[in-house]
Amino acid sequence: MGKPLIYEILEKPATSCIIGICSAIWFYIQKKNIGYQHVGLSYETAVQGHHWRVITSAFSHISVIHLVFNMSALWSLGVVEQLGHLGLGVAYYLQYTLVLVVLSGLLVLGTYHVLIQRFKIEYFRRVTAIGYSCVVFGWMTILSVKQPSSKLDLFGFVSLPISFAPFESLIFTSIIVPQASFLGHLSGILVGYAVAWGLIHGMTNYWAVSMLGWIALVFVFSLKRSGAYDFNFLEIESVTDPSLPSVRFIGNGRTLQSTVPLVGIELV
Repeated sequence: MGKPLIYEILEKPATSCIIGICSAIWFYIQKKNIGYQHVGLSYETAVQGHHWRVITSAFSHISVIHLVFNMSALWSLGVVEQLGHLGLGVAYYLQYTLVLVVLSGLLVLGTYHVLIQRFKIEYFRRVTAIGYSCVVFGWMTILSVKQPSSKLDLFGFVSLPISFAPFESLIFTSIIVPQASFLGHLSGILVGYAVAWGLIHGMTNYWAVSMLGWIALVFVFSLKRSGAYDFNFLEIESVTDPSLPSVRFIGNGRTLQSTVPLVGIELV
């Protein structure tokens, strides 16, 4: 008989928190009827300045099957938190989760850029990636190098040798789920190998916190710059030139009224 769930949660605190965050975001997306095009990552939206999508796309899921599959695999991979004797552990898990989220997203965009600009394949301009799969595949790869004797359990009844799990899962998902992002999963594998082989190393709590700070700064700045979110605490200076359209606040200060029609506005 296995351990009670509460003990497993305490043994995998970071994994449990990430699963909770992804589940809460999925619930919010369903409640607000948000589509993948609103939070997903594509080359076109990145060029438009929606850099915040590198983060939102990773933690968002539209389909409950997609969420369950990713979270089931992630729960099994949470064993990384218990391998402090191998140089892994909770701190390592959190630090390199951050690396996997950012670098796998940037690698996807870089690959799209080459395919579009070099090979003129316009199809990839609007392909939208969404889900935590990049990170899941990254941890599969890291664990296959660091602990090749481990097993990857899916849904509690499917067990794969971790040594072959990254590429087995890549082929399996590409065949069973045609909509699955082959490039997204492959980018997670490549970043995972870079971490496992020491090509990306030296992360400490200091660098992780610094990186998190820069991510938050870019996230907020790109949200404002792209117009995806209206920061109502930012003031708008009054316009004194009568030849220009005027803008004024009405009501409680949160409603904006203009004397000219607004053209080309999209609600996201």
